[in-house]
Amino acid sequence: MSNRNQTSTEVQTPAGRAAPWLLSLAGRITIVTTAVAVLAVLVTASIAFPLIRSAAVDQAKQQLTRQADAFAAAPVASQALDLRERHLLGPDSYELSAITSVGTINGPASELLDATDIRPVLTGQKVSRMVSKGGVQFLVEARPLSRGGGIVLSRSLDEINAASAQLLQRTLLALAAGVVIAVLAGTLLARRIANPLAKTAAAARRIAAGERTVPLDPDGVTEVHDVGEAINTLDRALLASEARQREFLLSISHEIRTPLTALRGYAEALEDGLIKPEEISGIGRTLTTETDRLDRFVRDLLALARLEADDFTMDVHPVDIGALLHQVQRTWQAAAAQSGVEIAVELPGKDAAGPLVATADPERLRQIIDGLLGNALRVSPPGGPISLRARIEPTSPAGTTPLPFKGPGTIAIEVQDSGPGLTTDDAAVAFERGILSSRYRGQRPTGSGLGLSIAARLAERMGLRLNVEPTIPGSGACFCIRIPLAPGTGQGSTGARA
Repeated sequence: MSNRNQTSTEVQTPAGRAAPWLLSLAGRITIVTTAVAVLAVLVTASIAFPLIRSAAVDQAKQQLTRQADAFAAAPVASQALDLRERHLLGPDSYELSAITSVGTINGPASELLDATDIRPVLTGQKVSRMVSKGGVQFLVEARPLSRGGGIVLSRSLDEINAASAQLLQRTLLALAAGVVIAVLAGTLLARRIANPLAKTAAAARRIAAGERTVPLDPDGVTEVHDVGEAINTLDRALLASEARQREFLLSISHEIRTPLTALRGYAEALEDGLIKPEEISGIGRTLTTETDRLDRFVRDLLALARLEADDFTMDVHPVDIGALLHQVQRTWQAAAAQSGVEIAVELPGKDAAGPLVATADPERLRQIIDGLLGNALRVSPPGGPISLRARIEPTSPAGTTPLPFKGPGTIAIEVQDSGPGLTTDDAAVAFERGILSSRYRGQRPTGSGLGLSIAARLAERMGLRLNVEPTIPGSGACFCIRIPLAPGTGQGSTGARA
């Protein structure tokens, strides 16, 4: 059944109707090849036929000229030879006439020439011309004789045209054979090109229908082969993407199921009256914690969806980075104190000329810093510090990737935790959704796996770049977001703890 379905897919259009042959690539290549061959034959015939006729006339004229010269040089011997050839071989293609010394023409040429025409012959000149008589053209060659008078050789062009027609017929046969060969070659070429494309289209439809790892061996000309390779690459990319999506969905289901299980368990215990009155307060706190956890996860998913929307808007204007970091510190201070973690803000020293002012969307920038700080708070152990640092640096610091914006400089905002840190392999996938969460689940504190991904995607939509900065082993992980420095901001980079 699958083989029949596959064959049917290859010969039908996506709408399920058989494609007309004339609209197919093979049909059009065949038609174009045939049309080109026929056009080439017509052009060749239109040029060749006049050339063949002209060549035949010139050849007949040259032959008649040589014969006339031979008769004039040796009239007796030539006439005897002519009579012998006519007796043995039949009538020749030319007619012989004689001119008397008084200008009388004896023979067929008397109907073609008059006294005026032969007068040059009587004076010792040669005459070579084409004469029309009764709608028929004749080649005429007249020569004077040494004893007086002359001879006239004439030949009808009808005979020449008849000989040319035979040659033209053979030429037409050769051209027709060329057309047939061209059509066959065009058909083979069309199949050579169209068959790999049909296989590629069938494979693409199977991929679009949800099938993966579709076997496709690209062949054909280079461009068609490249299309097949592109389909194979797309197939592999879709397979990898769907694998990541399945892994992500499994991660989501796990993250949602855990708080839901706790909520359902306590709800059933309350319904069955299994909870003692003195335990209700603690259970309420647990329910609140799990509800907040579920709420944060849903918010992360919504934030991720909004980042992919086309109507993503930003309100860019100068932002005081120092004030923003102190605001973040105050907001997170209560959560940090509950976890036994200290948040420290480090800004350029007093010798800096004025506040640090950057050009950015403050709300979006705050979202990025909050995401990084939330991740730092989760992995930092009690008593461990979290540093919020800001410094001024050139637009493209030495050893870093050039930034996507130009300007007088940048402000680098760093969030460094005191957790277990990131390996080189971890840093390479730190912003991929759910990878670190899946890798370290059960080994260290992990979240939904979306926080860092959202921060990186948000930075990308803002035209910024979020990086993992190198740190000393054992000093935690450090994330840095670089934003354009507003014109006129003072230059300074001395760190001062606040």
